Amino acid sequence: MKVKNKMLAKNGDVCISILHEPGEDKFGYEKPEERWLPIHTVETIMISVISMLADPNGDSPANVDAAKEWREDPCGEFKRKVARCVRKSQEMAFD
Repeated sequence: MKVKNKMLAKNGDVCISILHEPGEDKFGYEKPEERWLPIHTVETIMISVISMLADPNGDSPANVDAAKEWREDPCGEFKRKVARCVRKSQEMAFD
């Protein structure tokens, strides 16, 4: 299944701070307390995934190409590509 989202890398990796290794961010985008901590649960991770999909942070995208498309034309071609991905995944679900 293919998903078009600026917060999902082309290989499917999810760009969520709490899943990143603990410690300092070598790129300087995240504070240590925003990264993985042992207090996180499946629930906190799922809430982060839902938040990422509902309101993606365009400042640090995992899929730079999708982020660029979204910034340049959010209601045009990007939206059509997302709709195509949704239709394809719905078709796959019922095959």
